[in-house]
Amino acid sequence: MRRAISSSLAIVLLLALPAAQTRTSKTLDIYVVDVEGGNATLFVAPSGESVLIDTGNGGATLPRDPERIMAAVKDAGLTQIDHLITTHWHGDHFGGHEELAKRIPIRDYIDHGPTVEPQPASTAFLDNVYPTLFGASKHTVAKPGDKIAVTGLDWRIVTSGGQAIKTPLPGAGAANRYCASFTPKPVDPTENAQSVGSIVTFGKFRVAHLGDLTWQKEFDLMCPSNRVGIVDLYIVSHHGLNVSNSEALVHGLQSRVMIMNNGTRKGGFPEVMKIIYSAPHLEDLWQMHFSQLSGQEYTVPGMFIANLIDDQPASMPIAAIEAPSGRGGPPPPVHNSRAYWFKVSANTDGSFSVTNTRNGFSKTYAAGR
Repeated sequence: MRRAISSSLAIVLLLALPAAQTRTSKTLDIYVVDVEGGNATLFVAPSGESVLIDTGNGGATLPRDPERIMAAVKDAGLTQIDHLITTHWHGDHFGGHEELAKRIPIRDYIDHGPTVEPQPASTAFLDNVYPTLFGASKHTVAKPGDKIAVTGLDWRIVTSGGQAIKTPLPGAGAANRYCASFTPKPVDPTENAQSVGSIVTFGKFRVAHLGDLTWQKEFDLMCPSNRVGIVDLYIVSHHGLNVSNSEALVHGLQSRVMIMNNGTRKGGFPEVMKIIYSAPHLEDLWQMHFSQLSGQEYTVPGMFIANLIDDQPASMPIAAIEAPSGRGGPPPPVHNSRAYWFKVSANTDGSFSVTNTRNGFSKTYAAGR
């Protein structure tokens, strides 16, 4: 009788475990989702625990981007999002929150605190919607130096609320020689400079995701000493805009691979591409879209591009177009059809692969440097 009771209790306990705990993968899987020049990056640890950084656009695209995120969630076999980090309060980063929360439970909402750049959309969301979303869950205001508890990962917050860590991460702190040529830019008063930035370590594999952190805040983090160390993968900040991605950051990180979540006419600026392509130790850049702002002069070969546009021309121009100013430029090419993500699968020895799900092209990067 006692054996029967014990067996029944074991079955109950097993059924009570979260579904994510049954995951058998030994890799850290990262899904970089196409949200048309916004951001949505899903991390899934071998334990099955998950962190989603940003939710893409809402508004007129509703619910395009949440559905694209959910496709990655389904591929990963998740039944909940354990942590949702909002890097900052711009619509291409928080716009999908409400619709996503209707589709999957979110257990912990993380952000930098109130917006420093009130706008009608963000004010309405923060005042009326956001409190109801995290009211039944958990809400955390991130501070530089905080850790996010994910089994098997060392997840460090390195920037938040306009501040950067003061104490170097383990193994970091060496002088950054790229600071000597740093050229200051005007102080950024927008939400971009408030971005919640993360350094994630899985064994010997390291990845940097800094949201839309801008030029001067990169200097605060990386100069005169590099307080985050080197990484294997850099999720290119701010879609490849030229108000971010200084040499002090991009070259200082010494990443082997970069993934740029750009739009067809958002990000991928030529001057940023030059910094990226001249980065020491870079093996490959992967782009979410062809960049019309770079043309074929700087855009990567097609096998490294995840998405086409709905009305795909037979060829793309070699020459770059000039970035439209203000709101008077022509609309960007449309891409509302099926979207493809990049999937990174990393091992604790530091080796990892990147797969372009549009064409099945995959490349493996060996352990070590």
